[in-house]
Order: sequence, then C-alpha cells, then structure tokens
Amino acid sequence: MREFSLPALYEVPADGNLTDIVRRNAAQHPDVAVIGRKVNGTWQDVNAKTFLAEVRAAAKGLIASGVRPGDRVALMSRTRYEWTLLDFAIWSAGAVTVPVYETSSAEQIQWILGDSGAVGIIVELDAHSAAVDAVRDRLPDLVNVWQIDAGGVDELNRAGADVPEETVDERSAVAGADDPATIVYTSGTTGRPKGCVLTHRSFFAECGNVVERLKPLFRTGECSVLLFLPVAHVFGRLVEVAALMAPIKLGHAPDVKNLTDELASFKPTMILGVPRVFEKVYNSARAKAQADGKGKIFDKAADTAIAYSRALDTPSGPSLGLKIKYKTFDKLVYSKLRAVLGGRGEFAISGGAPLGERLGHFFRGIGFTVLEGYGLTESCAATAFNPWDRQKIGTVGQPLPGSVVRIADDGEVLLHGEHLFTEYWNNEGATEEALADGWFHTGDIGTLDEDGYLRITGRKKEIIVTAGGKNVAPAVIEDRIRAHALVAECMVVGDGRPFVGALVTVDDEFLGRWASDHGKPAGSTAASLREDVDLLAEIQSAVDDGNAAVSKAESVRKFRVLSSQFTEESGHLTPSLKLKRNVVAKDYADEIEAIYRG
Repeated sequence: MREFSLPALYEVPADGNLTDIVRRNAAQHPDVAVIGRKVNGTWQDVNAKTFLAEVRAAAKGLIASGVRPGDRVALMSRTRYEWTLLDFAIWSAGAVTVPVYETSSAEQIQWILGDSGAVGIIVELDAHSAAVDAVRDRLPDLVNVWQIDAGGVDELNRAGADVPEETVDERSAVAGADDPATIVYTSGTTGRPKGCVLTHRSFFAECGNVVERLKPLFRTGECSVLLFLPVAHVFGRLVEVAALMAPIKLGHAPDVKNLTDELASFKPTMILGVPRVFEKVYNSARAKAQADGKGKIFDKAADTAIAYSRALDTPSGPSLGLKIKYKTFDKLVYSKLRAVLGGRGEFAISGGAPLGERLGHFFRGIGFTVLEGYGLTESCAATAFNPWDRQKIGTVGQPLPGSVVRIADDGEVLLHGEHLFTEYWNNEGATEEALADGWFHTGDIGTLDEDGYLRITGRKKEIIVTAGGKNVAPAVIEDRIRAHALVAECMVVGDGRPFVGALVTVDDEFLGRWASDHGKPAGSTAASLREDVDLLAEIQSAVDDGNAAVSKAESVRKFRVLSSQFTEESGHLTPSLKLKRNVVAKDYADEIEAIYRG
C-alpha cells in the first residue's frame, strides 16, 4: 500500500487557542484534580479551578514585565509542575513558548534565544542562570531572566498583582488557531538545531485526535499519567497538553534515577516513555531475579508471556496449557513487575525509537500493553500510533486520525495533516525542502501494510552502502543488539567498506553485576574489560541475536567494545538520546579503522 488515511475524530476549533483548555476545565471540571504536584515528598492535588488561577497570576506577571503578544519567551527547566504552569501562562500572555533543554550548553542557549529573538527566559537552577549570564551580552533582545528555584514564580505573581483580569482575558484571546504556539528546536543530530514552528492548530489536531482514539486511556477522574520525559521535547509536550485536554491527572518527575519510587507513589494508569525505559525495566527485573537465584524462573515466565501475547494474535488464541502456565506466572512474576510500574497501569505509549517485537510481546504478555508510535518534532509528536483495541506489535500503528501517510517511490515516509509544523523559523530554504509538493518529507524509510499500519525501517541519510553495493538500514540490527542488558549503545558502520561492523558501548549499570557474577576484579570498568574474553563472548551473543534479524550481507562481522558510553555530555547523543553518528564516526575513527585492519 502506498497511502493511507483515517477520518478525523476531533474537529479543531475554527478560532481559539490552547488557553481555552484551562478555562474550559475550570468551568466544566472545577474540582477535578488535573495536576498531581509533589510538595515536600508528598503528592498534592491541584484542581482545575486552582490551576487556572495560578496560570493567570503568572501570565499577569509576564504582561507587567513587558511581554507583548507574539513575543517569544524561553523555558529551561527539568520536568516539574512549574513547566506546565508557565507554558500555559506564556500562552495566556499572548506569547510563544520556546523550550530549551535543561542540559543545553551556553552556546546552544545563545543560538536558540538569539535565533528565536526571545525577550525573556525562565530557568530553573543556578547553573541555568549562570549559563544564560555567560552569553547575555550577545542577546540584545533578552530583557528578563526569572529563576524558578529563586522564587521566580512568586516574583511574577507580585509583578502582576495590579494587572486587571480583563487584560489577561484580552491577551488570552489574541492568538488564533493558526498562530504559533511554540518554536521547538530539533535536537540537531547534524548541524545547528532548526526551530519548528508549531501552531495552536497543530496541538489541537494532534492531542484532540490522540485523546479520542485512545479514549479508554483518558477517562476524566479515573486516569492519570506520570510525565518523566523532558517537556522541552515535543513528545513530553504531547503528554502535557493531551492530559489537560482530556482532562486526566498529570504528574511530573524530574529525575528518572528515582523513577521506580515515583511510579510507586504516584500510581499512574498510563506511562509514556522511550524504548530505553522499558528495556531498563525488563533488564533490571531479570538481573534481580538472577541475583536472587530465580533467573531460570524469570526466563521461563518471560518466554510464557511472549508466547501468550503471540497467541493472542492467532485465530484460536492461547491454548489451555499456555493459559495455565500463564496464570501461574502471573502470581509469581507478572504481578510484581506490574507493581514496579505503579500497580495501576495497563497501557504505555512508546516512541522515539523502535521498541522491538520481543519486548512488545513481553509487556503485553505481563498485562501491561506498550502501544508503539512514531513521530517527529515537525509532526507535533505522534503522527502514527497503535490503537488500544487493534494493536499490531512490530509496527508503529496507523496514521493519526485526520492525517495521511504516503510512501514515496524511494520508500520515504511523507506526511500531510493539520498537526504538522508550518515552517522552520528564519529558515525559508529548509522549509521549502521539507514541505516540497505540499507533503512533509520525514527522511525516514517505511512501508504500509494492507490495514494501513506503518513500519519504519531506517533513515534515508543513515543508509549504509557497503563496498559490495549492499544497502543496509542500521536501525533494525542496532535495536536488536541494544536490547541486551549489557549493551548501552550500538552504532553500525560499513559505508564503502567490505562488510558491516559495529561500535558497542557497555551499560555501566549492569556491568558491575555482570563482572561480579563472572569473577572479575572488583571495580572493573568497560575500559579494563573491553578485551576480556568473557565480556566479548557476551557481546557476541547480542550481535548474534541482531544478525538473526537481517541477511548475511547486512550482518555485523566484527565489532569493537568502547571504553565509555555515549552521552549527551560527551557530545555523542542528542537530548532525546539519538546518536550523533557523524560525531561518533569522527571521534572514534581509529576504532572504526581497527575493525577493518588486517
């Protein structure tokens, strides 16, 4: 199939903007908890009426500080209550939000604030303020800097105390559906980040149709979602806006290191994450079982869960014997895994990278269905996702209702719909190239099946052509190799080379446990074990598993284990954890050469 579309389930308001959401919630659901806010270690409910009042108070402060309609105001913070509060306050002042990753360097901050012409920025921490101060003399448009942890919200509230209510009403109504709501700068795997202009219409079309298509996941007064993704990323923004559109209770978790504790205390009914989160849950549970001497039981339980899930897709369903095994393991293993995820959840939505069929079947098999989706900053997050009632594991689902997915002659995925961005800010050439012929050219390669379910098989720019002329899409094998608990990242190489190779980094979290179990010296590191026979054999097993998914010509013949992980701080990952392949290739050129030497 070359093209597929679904009718819209939500009609974007002819006029109006995202501030309508918080006013409607306060009018229709005044006492419903729309936010769960953690105060001194305890979750406290913020109802719709209170949230609107706090949004308006902050908006008054922005207006009093000189923010005008259409002005850009940047927001740089970890995922916390104030992010959502201030996002809606900026819109209520008639302005445009410009997210900045809280991990951004001073140089990146300068580029984003300078390119967007931001007149103000709200930061969270002292370190953020220092980074802005370091470049402030090169930002002539920047007038105000507020810091959340230094009382920035209270400062805004005091500044706006004398601003009339009518002024906020007027400012809230300034933007129309087709006016910019935000400029989200792409992570920038190559070159400088581009500012994607997303309108209020983009978010209405995106979030309205997501909520309608996944209605059982968005039941007001019953459902909740814990947001731990960066809200500076468009996926996190989808969670924020969709939760308030429903509305369901939205919680924020700033530190994923404490994610298990946060899930246990908040008890969400739904989780949104990236594949690495779900891989960590599986690998941590398996490692704990092995440490407790229950590794074989866990592996049998995992195999049973996967077999049970696969059987659900067959006409006859699971056999009686499989049902009995499943029921036994549900008490012994699956219920405990669900408890780790908060205990109340039945669904998760995963995006950002492929999840992998085995992991998808595992989670559905334990009673926690992960619905895989696909999207980009330019598509306001999800442009395709699996419906809750007709999931096809291994695909990223059907198009967002009201949009169209087309597969070009060369296999590129093209998009059309109201949810798409309108332009790259200050970059007419890039805009014309991306939106050629009225379609957004994603740069991704994919296929559509007879039911309109999309599979993403790679990136056009990442296709490797070996010396023998074989085209290799790295994503398929990389994702399989990376599923191994010991593997943090994998980058396939081989462009113009005689065969396919790979650079592999070791996951520091699991290395210590593995080293102890295999009699390695205490304190062993990836650097000290990178040539260790046992470690290389373990990584080879991961490579063998990856090779099983591809043809011989596409398989990894040789690999190199690196001394350290790829990180955002090292410059090898984007804030959304995508590999900067050109940077890795440059920095590890000697390691790549070593693969092909001799």
